[in-house]
Amino acid sequence: MDLGLRGKTVLITGGSQGIGLATARAFAAEGCNLHLTARTESQLREAQREIFDRFAVRVEIHPMDASVAENARPLAQTCSDVDILVNNAGAVPGGNLQEVDEALWRRAWDLKVFGYINLTREIYRIMAERGNGVIVNVIGTAGNIVPASYIVGVSGSASLVAFTQALGGVSLDRGVRVVGVSPGDVLNERGVRFLKQQAGETLGDPERWREQLEHQPGKRAATEEDIANAILFIASDRAGYISGEVLTVDGGLRFRQRVL
Repeated sequence: MDLGLRGKTVLITGGSQGIGLATARAFAAEGCNLHLTARTESQLREAQREIFDRFAVRVEIHPMDASVAENARPLAQTCSDVDILVNNAGAVPGGNLQEVDEALWRRAWDLKVFGYINLTREIYRIMAERGNGVIVNVIGTAGNIVPASYIVGVSGSASLVAFTQALGGVSLDRGVRVVGVSPGDVLNERGVRFLKQQAGETLGDPERWREQLEHQPGKRAATEEDIANAILFIASDRAGYISGEVLTVDGGLRFRQRVL
């Protein structure tokens, strides 16, 4: 299936590792040119070399801190040619209300919540002026399953879902689609860290985290490529009349609620 992505330019925040890097590879495989941002320049340069060597597409890197509001406008101006923005950068700590103080909470939201909002504001304005574009917010299922032990992520994810729905409900009138993808548990470094946390809480031993996979649909967690493929589809012309929707990629786990 031709997704109609060849030749498009994509900006991905948090593009040097994890889901962001997997998404960069997937877009590059479709013939897209890339702008990648992250805090660590060495990781960005490594990603740039790898993707160019494999796919021979243009890869520009922008070392920056997406949690700093003042960085959004110059980045948007530098990347004003983008057809697709993927907001992905985030580092949200676990912990309940008593375990996460205000300073840590604000740092997390400056990146994952306000970082998305600020860059979207700038890129959306550019896309709306020219009458086309797609913005994909990578959110997370915490806003659906609301675990109190991840309260910062729960609150932030719920906010980003509402933000995506609100803007996506009107954006197509200006030729722009705003959509989201919400991963469930993902078998990467960050995902394993949370599986260990869950194992510690439920089994009393974080090293028994693999046993948590027995309760996942198909007895596995998602891969980074599963999430990247969902992002590609929802950003593509094949999803051209979808806006305001948040696609959850968790194998149906959130529907396995038990009646008490």
